[in-house]
Amino acid sequence: MMNCLLGKYRRSGALIALAAGALWSNAAQAQDQNHVVLGAGVAAIPAYQGSDDMRVLPLPVIDIKEGWFFANLRNGIGVAPISTDNIEIGASMVFVQGYRRKDVPEGIDKLKDGIGARLFTNIHAGGFVATLGATKVVSGGTKGLIADASLSYPIEVSSRFTLTPMIGTTWADRKYNDRYFGVTPAESLASGLPQFTTGSGFKDVSGLLTASYRLTDRITLSATGGVTSLIGDMKDSPFVEKKTQPTGIITLSYRL
Repeated sequence: MMNCLLGKYRRSGALIALAAGALWSNAAQAQDQNHVVLGAGVAAIPAYQGSDDMRVLPLPVIDIKEGWFFANLRNGIGVAPISTDNIEIGASMVFVQGYRRKDVPEGIDKLKDGIGARLFTNIHAGGFVATLGATKVVSGGTKGLIADASLSYPIEVSSRFTLTPMIGTTWADRKYNDRYFGVTPAESLASGLPQFTTGSGFKDVSGLLTASYRLTDRITLSATGGVTSLIGDMKDSPFVEKKTQPTGIITLSYRL
C-alpha cells in the first residue's frame, strides 16, 4: 500500500517528483540519521504530462529512515547501504504512473501504471543538495528507462523558516517516450490526431520553490509551487495540450 502511495505522486510528472524532493531534502536535513516523518497534504497536478487539465489530490508525506532502510516520496522504498554526511547511494522500487483514458483525448488508450527499479545518489556539498537517479520500468505501460537530475539549495531565513529553490530535468529512452507521448496508427484513426513517434532524449525541465515553517519542534508546514516545461520532440506530441504546466503542494508533517 505504501509503495502505491509513494509512486502515485512520483510520476504524475517531473515537477511532482521534484516537489517531493524539495520536501524530502528539507525534512532529511532536520533529522537524525534515523527518523520517521509522517503527514498529509494536498497537491494540484496536471492530469498527465502535457494536459491542460489539473487534478487536486490528497498527498501523503512519508520520510522514514532506519539503518539501511528508507521510504520517502523522492526515491520510493529501498535500501541505502552507503550513507555519510556528504553522499548517499541506494536502490529502491518506485511506482510509475501512467494515465487514465478519461484524462487523455478521446481515442488515445490508457497507459497502465507500473513498477520501476531505481538506483540513485544524493550528494550534499557546499550547502547544495544534488540527486541523480535512473529508473528502469519493469512492468506497466511505458517500460523503458528514465533518468533524472535535480539541484536544490536550502536557505535558512530564520531558525524556523527555510526556503528551498530547486531545478531539475528528466531524460528518457525511446521506449518510454514513445509509449507515453506517441500516437499509434490505431489511436490516430480513433482520435483523429496524426501519428507520432519519438526517440530518446531530455523530455522536460522544471523549477520550483518550497517554503517550510516549523510550527513546533516536531510539526512543519510546507508549501511548494513551480512549473515544468516539455522540451525536445516530446513537446510536439499531438495530445500535448500545454507544454508548460504549474503544480502546487501544501503539506503538514509531524516528526515522531
